[in-house]
Amino acid sequence: MRMLLVDDSVTMRRIQKTQVGGLGITDVLEAGDGQEALGKLKSNMPIDLVLLDWNMPVMDGITFLKTVRADDAFKDVKIIMCTSESEKSRVVEALKAGANNYIVKPFTPEALKEKLGM
Repeated sequence: MRMLLVDDSVTMRRIQKTQVGGLGITDVLEAGDGQEALGKLKSNMPIDLVLLDWNMPVMDGITFLKTVRADDAFKDVKIIMCTSESEKSRVVEALKAGANNYIVKPFTPEALKEKLGM
């Protein structure tokens, strides 16, 4: 499985990379914002999964999500919003925009494993 971690926090990406590594996912790309992530997604397909932060500079997570879902080339990419935004309206907004799932930070490896259906 190839994964793209998108978060403006280097520390958060490091934590998430360690967590997914513990689940056996070792092919991990990283991006610090949605615009960088879009470039990495386009040039590194196939990517199976994106863990996507909401609040980032340049291009936020919801804009990235809507952009990716508007392009049929990425229809099979699973996207999990991974954010501190826990309000129900935000969860609904992300799911309506095409997120496959939603997980609130901080999370445990077990919670991530469950969201991934592993």
